[in-house]
Amino acid sequence: MAQVQIMSVIGSAVPAQLRARGLLACWYLVQDGEPISGPLTSLPAAQALSQRIGSGQLSA
Repeated sequence: MAQVQIMSVIGSAVPAQLRARGLLACWYLVQDGEPISGPLTSLPAAQALSQRIGSGQLSA
């Protein structure tokens, strides 16, 4: 199984809904170059979800 990585995006790459809320950055979990999560609003949230996925605590 490929490793889950955290990808950050900034500026105009941030979805419009989040930019409208004043967020200038967001994070996604990616596996094999494909996003496996929606935009997350904080790095700690992305890290927590990554750990849950890595430990098998998240059911699909």
